[in-house]
Amino acid sequence: MKYKYMRIQGREESYITKYPKGIFGMCWRMIMDGIMNKEDEEIFRNIDRWFKDNLPEPEPCKNGELVITFFKVEATEEMRRIIEPAMELLDKYEHPYDVVYTNFVGRIVYEDEWQVAVQVENGEII
Repeated sequence: MKYKYMRIQGREESYITKYPKGIFGMCWRMIMDGIMNKEDEEIFRNIDRWFKDNLPEPEPCKNGELVITFFKVEATEEMRRIIEPAMELLDKYEHPYDVVYTNFVGRIVYEDEWQVAVQVENGEII
């Protein structure tokens, strides 16, 4: 089966969306909590910088709307290569996560070449 969308998410919920945190939220939380060492933090900051430099930030994210993002599978090859070290950091610090593939993401409120943003409410995709 071919899937359209992919998301790397944790098993803890975001305090904002009540939906499982994405990989960036998980890594930033480990940095803010002092869990990552400085070398690993720099690895993640470089990954985060690459994404900010190469992908547009969805308007709903900028506006603080209750949304989560999924990568488009057809566009994830390069992104997957770039984000792999962040997944390795989650593994290193034994932070559980899941890679979710789906064709059903709910109401898309933003879309570009690489990703979609969908609305969530009370921890559920709308």
